Formats: sequence, structure tokens, C-alpha cells
Amino acid sequence: MVCLGNICRSPLAEGIMLKLIEDKALDLVVDSAGTSNYHVGEAPDKRSTANAARHGVDLSPLRARQFKTADFDAFDKIYVMDHSNRQNVLKLARHEADKAKVDLLLNSAFPGEDREVPDPYFGGEQGFEEVFNLVNKACRAIAASLA
Repeated sequence: MVCLGNICRSPLAEGIMLKLIEDKALDLVVDSAGTSNYHVGEAPDKRSTANAARHGVDLSPLRARQFKTADFDAFDKIYVMDHSNRQNVLKLARHEADKAKVDLLLNSAFPGEDREVPDPYFGGEQGFEEVFNLVNKACRAIAASLA
């Protein structure tokens, strides 16, 4: 799960997937990262953490890290939150097999629409709730397809 700073959208996606993995006893590994190094080592945004907690998702153990080329080897699928971060991830791809792993997260819930998860960072509480609902829908679709 990849966004820009790894403090709002991608840790939320990681947290939701971790809860789904636990609830459904799935054998999956999930992680999140940012394409930038702005927040490496920081906890998720307090607003994102509070919103997730209201939905029973705990983001408190998560810490931001930067996406690296080795992530292509560690993961079968790389979900990005928007077109800009997709381009940033694709720039690190070494070959077509790496590129084939990259997709927009919301294509899981809205196939082929290439919709972006909006960045709630500069908005209010409603933005964080909207992002939770979108990311949750996509993560549930991923979990259902892998169950």
C-alpha cells in the first residue's frame, strides 16, 4: 500500500488489511510505504488514526517508511493511492514484471475506473471518513478475492 508520505492513506490501507487478515484468518503479508521520505519513522496522522479507531482499526503500531526497489521482490502486488504515486513507483521498476505488480488500490473495488484515493491531509474530518470508506471497500474486495 503506497501513498506520498505514508501517514494517511497507505497506513490506513495497511491497518484495514491487517484487521481483515486477522478476522478472516488469511495467510497474507501486508505493509505500507510512501514514495517520499518526508515522514520516515513517524506514526500515522492523528486524524487518520482517530478515524480508523472509530471503525475498530488500530494504526498505532505503524510507522512511516519509504518505498524501495526491494519492495518489488517482497510483494506480489503494489497498490498505490493515486496516479502521481503510481508514476513514482513505476520509475523504480526494473522491468515489466515489476510494473505488472502496480495498480491503483481503488481498481479493486471499481475495476478499470482508475479512481484515486483523495489525499485527506489538508481537509477536514469528512475527508478522512470518505477515505476510510473508499479504502475499506477496496481492501474488502482484495480480501474477498484472496480468501
